[in-house]
Amino acid sequence: MTVAIKRVYEPASRTDGARVLVDRLWPRGLTKARAAVDQWLRDLAPSDELRRWYHAHSDQAATIRGQSAPWQSFRKKYLKELSQPEAQDALGQLYQLSHKRKRVTLLFGSKNETHNNAAVLKELLDGMRKPPTGTGPGAIHVMRKRDAAVRRR
Repeated sequence: MTVAIKRVYEPASRTDGARVLVDRLWPRGLTKARAAVDQWLRDLAPSDELRRWYHAHSDQAATIRGQSAPWQSFRKKYLKELSQPEAQDALGQLYQLSHKRKRVTLLFGSKNETHNNAAVLKELLDGMRKPPTGTGPGAIHVMRKRDAAVRRR
């Protein structure tokens, strides 16, 4: 499976595979036909509060290991939001779709093409980051290990 990210305003191509919009709001000025979205997973989008916070702080110059401190904070807070029940269902749908299709393109509306929620979701699907607690194939193993450690005390 290949996962790509792309601005929803860019033209659709045959190589996109399944096109999944991961924004909470429909992109301004874009028709459904032109967007060519196969699935719209609103619950995978960051909360309005987190989105507003990131836009207000994204111009800060402080960096940690080559990445801006606000971006790292956004990623951490966003991953925490993805562990909420509403997002868990949508994340499960995205995992299923990514295993059924050879290629999935995550669509976003942000002008920042490298630091956005679709980039975080791509990392999750590519296995670069751990999924939020309670998701993924290793969740049961981790829960059993934690329960065994509690019983030993």
